[in-house]
Amino acid sequence: MNQLVFYYGAMGSQKTARALMTEYNYREKGFKTLLLKPSQDTRDGRLTIRSRTGLSAEAEILENFLEKYKMDQKVLEQADILIIDEVQFAKEEDIDLLAEICDFHDKTILCFGLRADFQNHFFSGSKRLMEIADELIEMKALCFCGRPAICNARYDKNGIVREGKQVELGADDKYTALCRKHFKEGKLSAND
Repeated sequence: MNQLVFYYGAMGSQKTARALMTEYNYREKGFKTLLLKPSQDTRDGRLTIRSRTGLSAEAEILENFLEKYKMDQKVLEQADILIIDEVQFAKEEDIDLLAEICDFHDKTILCFGLRADFQNHFFSGSKRLMEIADELIEMKALCFCGRPAICNARYDKNGIVREGKQVELGADDKYTALCRKHFKEGKLSAND
């Protein structure tokens, strides 16, 4: 049964690694897969998906794929399963098109991304998936204290950053996952 599934979690919950391993597993079993990522995600190169564990693969740009789909639905013949990484950067209308592809073209759509930004507000893609996905699967990350980390704290040399633009690309150099308590307290480690 084809579904639209959203795997979400905080930084460090292994979303990208899981997306890449999932794609590999489906491909190994003979399914046609397609890896996609939003154009906004340029951290590892325009067409590369890379996890912190060292796994990587080439991907197509989500928006380009959806434009091709709108012009000619035969583009869907290249894949049984669409796997989208960093889906939080997708626009609401992109998510609606993915749902259309799932519902009317019998495709499985697996989306991986952050639930919320550094201020604990939804990204547009994540919000729409929370509203319409068939299944929501939380991927767990841990705070330094051992509690579940649900907050993506942006930081600099002065500590946690509380204001700024929603998207600032980075990884461990700019972000860390914290539990809600330590996020509120502004603690980045047990030594703070």
